[in-house]
Amino acid sequence: MAERSTAAVDVADNSGDEPLTAKADEATTDGTAEAQEAADTDSPKENGTQAAPEPSPAAPDLHSGHKLAGRYRLEECVTRLDGFSSWRAVDEKLRRAVGVHLLPADHPRARAVLAAARSSALLGDPRFVQVLDAVEEDDLVYVVHEWLPDATELTALLGAGPMEAHDAYQLVSQVSQAMAAAHREGLAHLRLTPGAVLRSSSGQYRIRGLAVNAALRGITSDGPQRADTEAIGALLYAALTQRWPYESDAYGLTGLPKGMGLLAPEQVRAGVHRGLSEIAMRALANDGATASRQEQPCTTPDELAKAVAAMPRIRPPEPVFTAPPEYQRTTYQQGTYGRPAVPGAAAPQPVVPVPPAPLQSRTGRALKWAVSALLIAALGLGSWQLAETLIDRDNNSGGDPGTTQSNPENNDPPPVEKSKPVPIVSARDYDPLGDGSEKPQSIGNAYDDDPSSYWSTVGYYSADFGKLKEGVGIVLDLGKVQQVGTVDVSFLGGTTSVELRTAGGSTMPSGLTGFEKAAQGSGTQVSLKPAKPVQARFLLVWLTKLPPSSEGNFRGKISDIKVTS
Repeated sequence: MAERSTAAVDVADNSGDEPLTAKADEATTDGTAEAQEAADTDSPKENGTQAAPEPSPAAPDLHSGHKLAGRYRLEECVTRLDGFSSWRAVDEKLRRAVGVHLLPADHPRARAVLAAARSSALLGDPRFVQVLDAVEEDDLVYVVHEWLPDATELTALLGAGPMEAHDAYQLVSQVSQAMAAAHREGLAHLRLTPGAVLRSSSGQYRIRGLAVNAALRGITSDGPQRADTEAIGALLYAALTQRWPYESDAYGLTGLPKGMGLLAPEQVRAGVHRGLSEIAMRALANDGATASRQEQPCTTPDELAKAVAAMPRIRPPEPVFTAPPEYQRTTYQQGTYGRPAVPGAAAPQPVVPVPPAPLQSRTGRALKWAVSALLIAALGLGSWQLAETLIDRDNNSGGDPGTTQSNPENNDPPPVEKSKPVPIVSARDYDPLGDGSEKPQSIGNAYDDDPSSYWSTVGYYSADFGKLKEGVGIVLDLGKVQQVGTVDVSFLGGTTSVELRTAGGSTMPSGLTGFEKAAQGSGTQVSLKPAKPVQARFLLVWLTKLPPSSEGNFRGKISDIKVTS
């Protein structure tokens, strides 16, 4: 696919434009309000990008509480500039926070924004903040994207100090691999600033603003691959040194000394990892600058990702060992339990040896053998008499075999009731170990009695969720606590491993540990039956291993779920 010249830019990085909200030292976790200003947007950028100077209509004059499409309620405007505005909003249908970009339908870049949003949504790579919706209605164009409340901007991480070598290695490795995948699909990101990179609570890096924000700002470049590679090198440089690799200050970081040129990270800060310093210089090599050991510069994200992969792997630092406190004997072990310590008290008396056990003489041993023989004889006689009694009772019974059937008059247990269907009142996606969201828009397809429709997970790079998490699933709400005997799950795409976990309370547990494992299985038609019927309201269908999909990745697809008592 031909490479696009339009790339994504961090909308929150206002590059000299004042955001609507007051500047603060930190940004929201989806990165929607950067405090640090960069150079003016009409001037050439450090990575070769340039915003097209064109007049823009005023940003839509909306207010908090306004609803889009009857479901997206605007909460807080975080950016208003250049004819568009960005908001934190709430999806009332799925009850979750989202981000929204708004601009007039007659905006000169409205068509480009819609096209960029749809291209980004088709990529479907979990390493990027996902576009959820792109709509034109009522003279407005708006784009809805994920909002990650548990993620932290790289800007905030760099503000706390330079990164450890392992953390910087993970940053450049994950970001370069993600951007290489985007460029293979013709998408670029010409404003890959610290505000455009987020780190989740699990340590995974995610990139926001792919294609959409570039279209909003009119950012273009003649060499998008080279520009993105240099931007990744700048991020690595900042992570190693806590300095911005240009003379101007930016993103809360101090620039390099004027007139000194591009210094290697190891020349700026002592103790910098030599290999990572060289990688940063190879990515930043431009305008005559070269790598510290004359290696070839990396001009594409794919070349940069391969150079990082060729390095010896940098392991995380060993945890600091803390010696346990010195062991102290308790008063019980010291023999003073129950008695107050008296100064000058006499030491405890030595323990008197226990006298030898009786019957140790020759006569005693003979007596023990005799008693043992008598006991064995008594046991044998008793067993023989018991067996004879049972045989006589069986011979004398001679009754009708039918008398062994259940009889209420004989206090026999009543027959077991047949299982009945248990209706599913509602369901929701469940991703407590990731970003909290897993394809919620199609959750109803998992229990709609239509085998042709299905709910699926996002795509992962291996059957074990790319080693990012232990699993994802669906929580079923039965409306009230009731008996659950069997949960039948139908999968599409191949063999899938799944667990059934239950919660008996009237409220849904706040975490995964609140669910108790009741059954597990694997296949395309899996019947999850606990060892004994359980009483529960909330059932978690927890996927633990995914099958390969036709898209070249791994996805779990549930086409139907049935619950019986």
